[in-house]
Amino acid sequence: MVVAGVMSGTSADGVDVALCRISAGRGADSPHIKLIGHLETRYPKAVRAALLRVMEGQPVTASEISRLNWRLGEIYAECIERATKLFHVEQSLVGCHGQTLQHEPKAVRHLGGLVRSTWQLGEAAAIAERLRCPVISDFRPADLAAGGEGAPLVPMLDYCLFRSRTQSRTLLNVGGIANFTWLSAGCALDEVKAFDTGPGNMVIDHCMERLFDRAFDKDGAVAAGGRVMEQVVRKLLALPYFSARPPKSCGREEFGAAFVDRLLILCKGARLEDIVATATALTAKSVSLAYERFCQQDENVPRVAHPTDAHLTEMLVAGGGVRNTTLMRMLTAELAPFGVRVAPLEKLGIPSQAKEGVAFALLAWLTWNRLPGNVPSATGAVRPVVLGKVSFG
Repeated sequence: MVVAGVMSGTSADGVDVALCRISAGRGADSPHIKLIGHLETRYPKAVRAALLRVMEGQPVTASEISRLNWRLGEIYAECIERATKLFHVEQSLVGCHGQTLQHEPKAVRHLGGLVRSTWQLGEAAAIAERLRCPVISDFRPADLAAGGEGAPLVPMLDYCLFRSRTQSRTLLNVGGIANFTWLSAGCALDEVKAFDTGPGNMVIDHCMERLFDRAFDKDGAVAAGGRVMEQVVRKLLALPYFSARPPKSCGREEFGAAFVDRLLILCKGARLEDIVATATALTAKSVSLAYERFCQQDENVPRVAHPTDAHLTEMLVAGGGVRNTTLMRMLTAELAPFGVRVAPLEKLGIPSQAKEGVAFALLAWLTWNRLPGNVPSATGAVRPVVLGKVSFG
């Protein structure tokens, strides 16, 4: 079956479509997955601006959100059509994550009750009608309803594709938010650890937009010319999210515009390049801190001054952050003392930017076959559940 996996991340910069051929393997957790092709498409500027207004909590009307939901559905359908024409295939199924507007997995009191919620935009019925094929969407609510965080959901792909009997691996994705999956050598599905470590590109991008009027720090060039303010990084890493034990997930609610306001206050009077360097270091150090606290200590791996290949663990990085050479250099330096070797995901044959699209192609295939797609040890759900809702084309 050819499945189109569609992903729009918390950076809200565009749409990734991964076309995959998926078939049953020897077990439910061992399907055969082959990437046919991958296509990136940036959102039109007006669409991204509208999304960011909603995601940052600015006042908008119900009609504006409704229209945006349907407009995104059309954009996703257009992106899938372009991808299938480019790679000369026709999809049988679509898995569309949608654009997260709100993700609040911790209960808050609302209208007399305690409510946990998540909301992804992009009308699946519009996609299904235009492409005339079934669309699986709204993946997160089923896990949330089962007591989980609704995230991360990529660990199922990590387990199916990347686990090894002999090699421990960490699969890091640096999108707007950074998250990783820890696969110890020979692990079972219920031993997988995965969670959001904190900001990925989100804070860096915010700083670039405010300070330089640019969407992102291309190749990490601005950060490379700055000096990291270590005391600011230490203050920010003392915030409760970084020390909270998994399962945990986050988004713009924690690391959006208000967080950047706080960072800029702490950096008052600093060179602009130093602020971007500090934001970049925050991402690298938060990943390293998460690995040290929740993976390295649990595995009783000794911290070593000069690790050799004999005891190196791989950290394979995907997402837009791979393109930031300064961030990759910082990650390498931060994780080296723990015997972790950092490398792009391409080493295992999957383009770094395609990974999350492939993940939602797999999750759609699992749902179509009535198989669970969440990993309860990662999300905190009380049981495995079938994810998503089906719109028939």
